[in-house]
Amino acid sequence: MASREVQFISDEGCVRSPSATAVAGKYWAIFRTQLLNSLAYPVDLLGRSLLIVLFMWIFMNLWRVTYGATGARSIAGLTLADTMWYLMMAEAVMLSKHELSETMSEQVKDGSVAYLLNKPYNFILYHFATGLGDSVLAFGGNLIIGSAVVWLMVGPPPGIAGWVFAFLAVVLAWLLDFCFSALIGLSAFVVEETAAFRWIYQKFLLLLGGVLIPLDFFPGWLQTISLNLPFAWIIYGPARLFVDPSLVRLGQVFLQQGIWLAVVGGAVWVFYRRAAVRLAINGG
Repeated sequence: MASREVQFISDEGCVRSPSATAVAGKYWAIFRTQLLNSLAYPVDLLGRSLLIVLFMWIFMNLWRVTYGATGARSIAGLTLADTMWYLMMAEAVMLSKHELSETMSEQVKDGSVAYLLNKPYNFILYHFATGLGDSVLAFGGNLIIGSAVVWLMVGPPPGIAGWVFAFLAVVLAWLLDFCFSALIGLSAFVVEETAAFRWIYQKFLLLLGGVLIPLDFFPGWLQTISLNLPFAWIIYGPARLFVDPSLVRLGQVFLQQGIWLAVVGGAVWVFYRRAAVRLAINGG
């Protein structure tokens, strides 16, 4: 079973596919609807964003002691202010991630996936549009509150180039994270329960992605391993680019994100086509 895109019949009676504009408009409408739905619950949105305050307070106390113990103004090229702004961006990206894999797993369990697969849109793109609607608002809230807290703690943020470069990298980071989450979610078509896979993926992001500690602080051998894995380019790449917005680093981040997007995105396409025909629905 696979999702269907609407086809149109021309005046001559020929079946033709919808234009790229029409397809894009359809998913834009889904994205906009999800955005409006999320805005309807501002208290919930604010509550999710306030979590970053706790994280920043913990990180500030931890790293202030660390820098004080070393007696150095900078560690691995990062000052205390750089480290805090890095961690703010890393947490903003991490906390804005849409839990697509969990959503897909629940849809397989309750049988609602059959309803979605028969709708006139692509199942994967539908989830991407709805997930993006959630992530944009969550990221904005985390960024505003997190920036205010860190500004009070260590001073003003990096220049405008850091914001622009990081934003571009975050968009690609969301795409890459979506591909990983989609792979985990699609595994529910075969095994139903994906909690173990989600747990493993989250730990890779926390440890090797640079959420808890900048990869610059790792031993050389571990840093090399981390930078050759895709997880670093979901979190570390955009966050490091935020505090060091050089064109060389921008090119490196985009290159790595592009390579991994091609690899993981291709895996999603292949797995979706195969998993959909093996889907067993036990729910209602």
